Amino acid sequence: MIRRRTFSNALAVALCAIGVASCAVDDAPDVGILDPVFAKPAEDVRVLSLRRGETLGQLLDGAVSYNEQVSLLLAFREQASPRRMRPGTEITLRYRPEDEWLRGVDVAINRDETVRLTRDDGAWLSERIVTPVYVDTILATGEIKTVLWTAVVGNPALASMPVGDRNRLIDHLDNVFQWQIDFSRQIRVGDTYRFAFEREVRHDGSMRAGRLLSAELVNGGTPYYAVWFDPNGDGQGSYFDMEGNSVRRAFLLKPLAYRRISGRFSSSRFHPILKTWRAHRGVDYAADAGTEIMATSDGVVIHRGPKGSFGNAVEIRHPNGFVTRYAHLSRFRTGVNLGTRVHQSDIVGYVGMTGSATGNHLHYEMLGRNGKQMDPLSVDLPAGDPVPADDRQVWYSAMTKRVALLESIPGSGPVRTVAVDTEPKESAQDRGGGS
Repeated sequence: MIRRRTFSNALAVALCAIGVASCAVDDAPDVGILDPVFAKPAEDVRVLSLRRGETLGQLLDGAVSYNEQVSLLLAFREQASPRRMRPGTEITLRYRPEDEWLRGVDVAINRDETVRLTRDDGAWLSERIVTPVYVDTILATGEIKTVLWTAVVGNPALASMPVGDRNRLIDHLDNVFQWQIDFSRQIRVGDTYRFAFEREVRHDGSMRAGRLLSAELVNGGTPYYAVWFDPNGDGQGSYFDMEGNSVRRAFLLKPLAYRRISGRFSSSRFHPILKTWRAHRGVDYAADAGTEIMATSDGVVIHRGPKGSFGNAVEIRHPNGFVTRYAHLSRFRTGVNLGTRVHQSDIVGYVGMTGSATGNHLHYEMLGRNGKQMDPLSVDLPAGDPVPADDRQVWYSAMTKRVALLESIPGSGPVRTVAVDTEPKESAQDRGGGS
């Protein structure tokens, strides 16, 4: 189900019958048939594509003189860099039909922005034009019969969305619920989901950007909720459950997006290279070479480089005393060095098979305050800050509206809600007590 917000002018037509007069059809005047009028197009448009190794100046050879090319390129540089243009970039030349005089050039910087160059008294002026979009809200619900990916991509309510955008929708769900549920190992057949997703849509139907407004995921009979709340309206909000508690945790459940676990934490595992039984104090995630690796929590890099059988490794010390280790990396992300401060979800490196590894994967470890290795899949991690007390009433109003979107989906039942305390609490002094 898609709710589209459009703005149109309403045309009201009032019909009033005062009397009925009869007349013969033959008495109607004959106005004749007018000859069709053809209007010439205001511009002659030619669309070219930048070839590999070709510059914008070379493409414009013959269209404008060398001196005008200099003026045009200077105007273009006010909006974008010609050196960053990729092969296949579309350049539209707009000519005046009567004399083939080039009046303008449009350069598509990306899918959402175009640099428009206009001739003005021999000089060139430039402006950046943003592709217009409309905003709609998608409502969807479904049951997982095989895997989550199939359930979402094949949902009939999302049939109008390009497949790539449906994949992005799964990433949004994973990013929101990543602290509660590991999509790669905890999703079960029979689990259900429903969500309200707001998106910006281009004229071709593709999505520029989007955000989950509210979502429910029932996993093994346990419902999980996430509702977007942005009290300042600056896009820096967060997700909270129905009680106003943050869905975020101090650590992500996993350092990779939606990947399969290939090796678990164990006190005794047969090592495929050493051919002996030994402890495996971490979790292995199978992934393609080059897959991005995220820091699971805020912290400071205390090791970045080779580390014996771990190969290329990154270690991060976190404010709560924990240390996380990411091993077998193919390479490190530029800018991640010893002493670098990183934030949760920042990319620190890329999957590889350096060190003692038989294939591309990430080995992830978590060490406690005492340096003891812990099972990352079973650590009970503290939650983030709840909705501030001063914002509770605003939160309750926003939450109620966004939960109502979930309940409006055909076939969906009610969502459990809680009442918010709208009365100021009585202090000890108000009761006559001491401080």
